[in-house]
Parts: sequence; structure tokens; C-alpha cells
Amino acid sequence: MGRVQARLRSLLNNRWLVFVAAMWVQAVAGIGYLFGSLSPVIKSALGYNQRQIARLGVAKDLGDSIGFLAGTLCEILPLWAALIVGVLQNFVGYGWVWLIVTGRAPQLPLWAMCVLIFVGTNGETYFNTAALVSCVQNFPKSRGPIVGILKGFAGLSGAILTQVFALMHSPDHAALIFMVAVGPSMVVIALMFIVRPVGGHRQVRASDPSSFTFIYSVCLLLAAYLMGVMILEDLVDISYTVTVVFTAVLLFLMLLPIVIPLLLAFHFDVVSPVEEPLLPQPSKEETSKSAEQNEVIFSELEDEKPKEVDLLPASERQKRIAHLQAKLFLAAADGAVRVKKRRGPHRGEDFTLMQALIKADFWLMFTSLLLGSGSGLTVIDNLGQMSESLGYNEAHIFVSMISIWNFLGRVGGGYLSEVIVRDYAYPRPVALAAFQVVMAIGHLFFAMAWPGTMYIGTLLIGLGYGAHWAIVPAAASELFGLKNFGALYNFLTVANPAGSLVFSGLIASTIYDYEAEQQAKKHQNSLLQIRRLFEGASIGGEETLKCKGAICFFLSSLIMSGFCVIAVVLSLILVHRTRIVYRNLYSGTTR
Repeated sequence: MGRVQARLRSLLNNRWLVFVAAMWVQAVAGIGYLFGSLSPVIKSALGYNQRQIARLGVAKDLGDSIGFLAGTLCEILPLWAALIVGVLQNFVGYGWVWLIVTGRAPQLPLWAMCVLIFVGTNGETYFNTAALVSCVQNFPKSRGPIVGILKGFAGLSGAILTQVFALMHSPDHAALIFMVAVGPSMVVIALMFIVRPVGGHRQVRASDPSSFTFIYSVCLLLAAYLMGVMILEDLVDISYTVTVVFTAVLLFLMLLPIVIPLLLAFHFDVVSPVEEPLLPQPSKEETSKSAEQNEVIFSELEDEKPKEVDLLPASERQKRIAHLQAKLFLAAADGAVRVKKRRGPHRGEDFTLMQALIKADFWLMFTSLLLGSGSGLTVIDNLGQMSESLGYNEAHIFVSMISIWNFLGRVGGGYLSEVIVRDYAYPRPVALAAFQVVMAIGHLFFAMAWPGTMYIGTLLIGLGYGAHWAIVPAAASELFGLKNFGALYNFLTVANPAGSLVFSGLIASTIYDYEAEQQAKKHQNSLLQIRRLFEGASIGGEETLKCKGAICFFLSSLIMSGFCVIAVVLSLILVHRTRIVYRNLYSGTTR
């Protein structure tokens, strides 16, 4: 009996269980991805026009990206308490919207509906932050794969929740809003005490690489399965029985990763990680004294170290640094060197948000993210109009495809960037630059509008956009530390709506409307003779302007491609500035 209890304790404190639970939380955290399915229900029930729906969409984007409060609460509260706040926001926001849409509550003004949508969507920032903070702290040496997989599941959550809703077989489309309010809340409440830091740095196992390989295999299988289901449902009328089977297989694939912590706890691990022998904890006075001394010596070491030391091989560099550090200790003890305290943390140490905001590296990363992810989000938001302008009648197939490529970009971006830092000790942002080159090519495809452009363009843009959200958070945690990672991450997410506002709200929409007006004028001139025949009569109502042909997004796609090139340059500057940091962080792990 005691052995079973020890195994259960080992399971509950296993970092892989936390990771799997965080994956499940992320699988229901992408509430914003369902807005395209929710907005027609709200529009028809409340009698809104497209402009009013667009304002609700802006509120959704802001709620999805502004997570300062979530980042702050995750630092000062237990993660389960922060998750409860997110659950309350999600339930109250979308629950109230459901009551209004179904007539159970009085209709509110548009601004109040925007507030409800903002509050409900903002709940997912707590889910994202808690999942990322806990897992990055539990897997400090595998940040790329961890962030990539978790962000990938967040990107897939829209497709997952849509498939689950199809299982409900409800004729009432407003039931989808009810599911959004209740479903994620129930999942998060069930897992909130599992998603937490568990001292994962002490749980490194020889089986970790094979565990990650298994997780990656499940991710690829899940992406391929969802792609197949989407294509099949698009081509063939699926019966309810087949839908039940599809959803059951989906849930089975989602549950499959639980095999890893179960095997580690009940089969492979002989000793619980909690019971591993630890070194005696030093007293607070010794800790603070040692930290201050190390800080001082490290600061002097940075000043005294010759630049050519950083260019030496890893083993020789470590010997030279150790020798120089020993000399500094002796000199400081003899009073020959007067050591000074540094004014702030160095790269790779723990920064507060305010300390990071005065660093050039942080703004290089933020601006590169804004240009790259902002241009990608513009394509995602305008995919319907882009496909329509090129003569495609159904846009939802491209929306489904880009969600899959987005998922694979996040998973693949995390994996590729981890290979770069692990095997070559090279800065992670170099992978970001590579994916931004891919995005620049994708925008060129959209501009040229060649045959098959929509398929190739969605592939390249989806992969590149997704990779941003695997690489940038991992790089931020490496350069600015884990202690305040929640606040740093949520500040970086502001780049998404900011970029979308510039590219979509100012550039793409303005050019599209201009080209649509030009085409409307030509069409109006061609009908001038017919109108004269019906002089004095009303000919139809005012129609929404629509643009046809490659010209609609030609210039805006070229502009976004150019901005992606600028993002590549900024990423490479960041690579140059941080190469020594990554060499010091990962030089011991290279082949």
C-alpha cells in the first residue's frame, strides 16, 4: 500500500504530468479562434451590421492579447488562483453573451457587448500564461519544444472545440456560445491544481528525448487526422454516427500523451523525484552573501575578460574564465582589486518588465515580432476576401488549412530552434529570421497570384506565423529570465494586435477599398446607358464594394513582404548581439 502511495505521489509531482495537463488546458484556451463561428449567431440574433461585428472582433483581439494583469497575477498568486480568475472571466463574459443572444437577458448597447467579449476572451490569457510559466520552469533546458507544443495546441483549439460541438448535434447555433462559456471552464477547473511548477529541473531522465519524440509523433498524427477530417467533411455529407467516431478518435489522440507520466511513475522510476536526495539548503544569510559575492565577481569578470576568450572552443574558454575568476577572487581578498556592483542584470539573468523595457534587445525582439506576426495575422484575418478575390467560392477550407499549418509551424519552430541552440549553441532568433524569410516568400506568392497561390501561400504564411509564437517566448525566457516570464510574455503578445492594426486596419483594408471603388466606377460607367433607359427608377440597393482579381492584395502583399525582410534584418541584429550569451548558456550541451 505504501509503495502505491509513493507511486501516486510521484505521478502527481511528475513534470510530464504537468506538461500533459497544460497541453489539455491549451487545447481549450484558443477561444478567440472560434469568433468567426460565433459572430454570425450574434449578428443574426441582435440584428447587427458588419461594422458592428467588426467592432466586436476588435474587442476580441484586444482581449486575446492584453494579458498584463494575467502576467502580474501569475507572479504574486498561486497558479491555480490565477486560473480561477481566468475561468470566472471566461464564464461571465461568454455566459452573459449567451443569455443575451437567447433572449434570457435584456440586450445591451454595443459598447457593453464589446466589454463582455473582451472580458470573456481575456480569460484565455490566464490559461496561456499559467501553462507556459509552469512548463517553462519545469523544463528549463527544453524551452523551445515546450513552448512550441503548448502554443501549437492553443492554435488547434478552435478545430478541436468545433469538432466537439458537432458531437452535440444541436440545431440551436447559440449553443456554441454556451459551450465556449462552460466547456473550457470545466476543463481548467479539473486541471488547475496539476498545472504548477514541481521542481522539474531535478527530474531530468535519460528517457526525456524519447518522450519528446512520442509527443511530437502525437502532434503530427493529430494534425494529419484533423486535416483529413476537415477535407472529408468539406467534400462529403457526414452522418452523425461518423461524426461520433471522428470525435472519439480525436479525444483518444488527445489523451494519448498521458502514457508518458504513467510509465515514468509506475514502471520506469524506482525512486520518486520528490524523494531524491537534495543538497542541504544554505541559510538565508549564506545565500545572500554568496549571491552578492558571485554577482560582484561576475561583474568584474565581464569587464576584465578579453574579447578573444569568447572565440575559443568551449572547453578552453571555460578553463580561461575559471582561471580569471580565481585570480579575481584572490585579488579581491587581498584588496588589490576594488570590486563594484553592477547596476542591473546581464542578459540571461532575471529581468523585471521595466528593466527589460530599457534594453535594445527586447525592442529588437518586439519589433521583429510585430512585423512578422502582424503581417501573418493580416493574411489570416483577410483570408476570406483574398480567396474570394482570386475566384474561390469557399474560403473555409483555406481557414482550416492555415490553422493546421499554424500548428505545425509552432511545433516545428520550437523543435528547429531547440536543435540550433542545443547542437550548435547558436542564438535562437536565427530560426526566427529563417521563418521570416519563408513568410516574405509567402507574401510574394499572394502578390503574384499564380495558379495554386492560395494553397502555397497559406502553407508558407501559416508555418512562419506559427513559428513566431514558439521561438519568441522561448528566446525571451533565455535572455530575460524565468522569474518574470509571465509579464514579459504578455507584453510581447501586444505585438500581435498592434501589427494587425497597422497592416490590416491601415494598409490592406485601405488598398482593398480603393481598388474596389475603382472597379465599381468602371462597372458603373459600363452600365450608364442601361441606367438612362430606366431614368427616374431605382435600380437596386446599395451593395457592399467587392474587389476581384490579383490587384486587390498585390500592393499590400508586396508591402508586407518588404516588412518581413526588415524583420529578418532585425532578427539577425539580435542574433549578432546575443551570440555570446547563447554560447555561454549552451556551450556545454553541444556535440
